[in-house]
Amino acid sequence: MINWKDGERPAVPYYANIFNYYLGDDLSGYQEMDEMTLSLVHEIDGFLGYESHKSEGRGSFISYWKDTESIDQWRKDLTHQKAKMEGMKRWYKYYHTMLVKVESARFHE
Repeated sequence: MINWKDGERPAVPYYANIFNYYLGDDLSGYQEMDEMTLSLVHEIDGFLGYESHKSEGRGSFISYWKDTESIDQWRKDLTHQKAKMEGMKRWYKYYHTMLVKVESARFHE
């Protein structure tokens, strides 16, 4: 289920940044950084929400965005950059990201 920032689904189009990963063996500081970045991203005006799934060392984090300018603002955030560096060095065995434009969305609840 998507955790929309304002509790409401946005109108399309919007963007989804999909981050898939396998966790590494050294996770020291990972949980703290995860909580910090999730708190900070809510301060970006164009951040719309997220969903996250983890199971047996594998996970996905999908963040939703109003526009690419908002995404660029988050990419330039110093704490986010530090998190990415630590992720590359030790927290992830493997990861990939994809940025997609959502032009249609359907939900069933």
